[in-house]
Amino acid sequence: MMARKLLAFAILFWAVPALLQASSPRDPYQFFFEQSLGDLTEELEIAREEGKQGVFLFFEMDECPFCHRMKQTVLNQPEVQEFFKQNFHSLTIDIEGDLELVDFDGTDTTQKQFASKSRVRATPMLAFYDLEGKRIFKYVGATSGMQEFLWMGEYIANQVYLQKDDSGRNIKFARYKRMKKNKTL
Repeated sequence: MMARKLLAFAILFWAVPALLQASSPRDPYQFFFEQSLGDLTEELEIAREEGKQGVFLFFEMDECPFCHRMKQTVLNQPEVQEFFKQNFHSLTIDIEGDLELVDFDGTDTTQKQFASKSRVRATPMLAFYDLEGKRIFKYVGATSGMQEFLWMGEYIANQVYLQKDDSGRNIKFARYKRMKKNKTL
């Protein structure tokens, strides 16, 4: 009887840390965002070659508390990182950055100018682009949490934004979230 208890304790002693480590937060700059080449046309090419659904851009700035919250509570979660790595080529854009950039049209610009051209007025702005470089969805502000962010990724990856509701209108993300919450999807 004592041997069984010791065996059970030993299994727990070794298994629990492994389980905790598997779901531990991880650095989003290492596990979520790709290293940018500074050329969005090249980033599109990489996304196509890797079979991604498109490019995800996280427009941010250093002093943004909502950007930091997203990185510390959502983008650092292994489940989020794995889903986005599988479906999107994810990059970060500093809306105040002077780093040179080639935009989706092949135009030389800076991060700051690209953000302005993209009409970023508040951060974070979460933007999804198709494999042709056309923005297909944007969301301004931090999501409520990991679940809403994953639903956003599913909404784009499953092309729900192209589907029609009963009245013939495209299904908006707000409706998709409501359907997910009510489990009617």
